[in-house]
Amino acid sequence: MAATHVNPTRMELTRLKKKLVTATRGHKLLKDKRDELMRQFLDLVRENKALREKVEAGIAAANQNFVLARAGMQAPVLDVALMTPKQEVFLECSARNVMSVEVPVFTYQTRTSDANDIYSYGFAFTSSDLDAAVKSLADILPDMLRLAEVEKSCQLMAAEIEKTRRRVNALEHVMIPQMQANIKYITMKLDENERSTQIRLMKVKDMMLEQAHHYSEHVPEPA
Repeated sequence: MAATHVNPTRMELTRLKKKLVTATRGHKLLKDKRDELMRQFLDLVRENKALREKVEAGIAAANQNFVLARAGMQAPVLDVALMTPKQEVFLECSARNVMSVEVPVFTYQTRTSDANDIYSYGFAFTSSDLDAAVKSLADILPDMLRLAEVEKSCQLMAAEIEKTRRRVNALEHVMIPQMQANIKYITMKLDENERSTQIRLMKVKDMMLEQAHHYSEHVPEPA
């Protein structure tokens, strides 16, 4: 139903028609954005599921190896072996734009490029289970960072999808129907005014013709 405060003029009708074209185009663009966000979101959800299973399996294997290492080594020896690590990891966080959503990108680098620097101890007094635990944790690190990146991206994209969905629904069910109703209301009022004007003009014409006819009947004939 058209709003009662709409001014039924041709200028307002032209303005509403332009606004309706813009709203319709924006509605289509927002729907395309929502659909593309949903596609990429579902891809990330599938990747997140696979990464989480892989990371949890890697952590479980590392914990199992640590339990075996603690069972085969004395606690003070294990504590000393892990007390002073040789390797360091430097994490950098940047962002990339995905459909106007700034998602994080995690990159890391190690202090040295030697893969054996993950072992901060000698191999003489430690068990192989400790080596396997340290190696499994080092191997799972890239997947852990990627998992954190994907999960945060999923959260941000889900929020953007919800916001875009609300905008699409507002345009589709509120703004566009209201503008269409206002345009219809103004068009009907203008047509009604035009018909009224035509009727008035016809009546004025009839009155003028009637007056002219009566006047000609009362004019005396020349002698």
